[in-house]
Amino acid sequence: MFFKNLTLFRFPTSIDFSDVDTLLPQVVLKPVGALEMTSRGFISPFGREEKIQFSHRIGDALWLTVGGEDKILPSVVVNDLLQRKLEEIEEKEGRKPGGRERKRLKDDLLHELLPRAFVKSSRTDAFLDLQHGYVAVDSSSRKTGENVMSDIRGMLGSFPAMPLNAEVAPRAILTAWIAGEPLPEGLSLGEECEMKDPAEGGAVVKCQHQELRCDEIDKHLDAGKQVTKLALIFEDNLSFVLGDDLIVRKLKFLDGALDQLEHIDEEGRRAELDARFALQSGEIRRLFLLLEQAFKLSKADS
Repeated sequence: MFFKNLTLFRFPTSIDFSDVDTLLPQVVLKPVGALEMTSRGFISPFGREEKIQFSHRIGDALWLTVGGEDKILPSVVVNDLLQRKLEEIEEKEGRKPGGRERKRLKDDLLHELLPRAFVKSSRTDAFLDLQHGYVAVDSSSRKTGENVMSDIRGMLGSFPAMPLNAEVAPRAILTAWIAGEPLPEGLSLGEECEMKDPAEGGAVVKCQHQELRCDEIDKHLDAGKQVTKLALIFEDNLSFVLGDDLIVRKLKFLDGALDQLEHIDEEGRRAELDARFALQSGEIRRLFLLLEQAFKLSKADS
């Protein structure tokens, strides 16, 4: 259970989370209905089989998980059956159904097929730092992150979470780092980047397994390209790719962090998950505080 991506949001630290364990059972995931396409709700971070504990907290670190069930009903299947139905009507009645009738026929087919459709399960994990007022969603999709914020808002009644707001342009900072400006302490360049010409429709250059401080990169910078994604290493603990949208992608926990798990005294799956969450929340917090300072991230309280 290690996050692979981080889509970050800020929220006021004044929000009261003391009733979370009372509220969660009211908004748990329900099985998708026979005539429903999707269902969403909270599940236990420890797995769907857990029916009592729907959150996990260590100090000011709160772990919530949103589960989903979605019907798989390919549009090509529906359209193929609809076309057969339309051809059958035209052959028997000698007429072509109009737009309104076509819509009704399609709706009838959906109602017929939905109860037999396969169901795909999903989960999205989120870590809330109650002390520093931010949420880290394990997704590189802003839309998925917004959906989780909406789910938390529905549970609490109010949750004014907003995407990160940097007081300095992230693209300018990333470009400066790759151009040789000093990085924050503990941060170093990786071997991957993406650069774009700022002109509309301009060239895009993607580099992988590449030494980033080199003449080749400098030529692209001299041509006016700006860095939109940059691989970084935080001490010997984390590696990731940071975008100018401030989404952390390809997050990996390195040996410097994983070595801490060797000192776990307790055994069992729950104890292991507990230790991993403690480690993960601590490392994400250190990374967030570094990014907060480097990009002058606004606080939700201000």
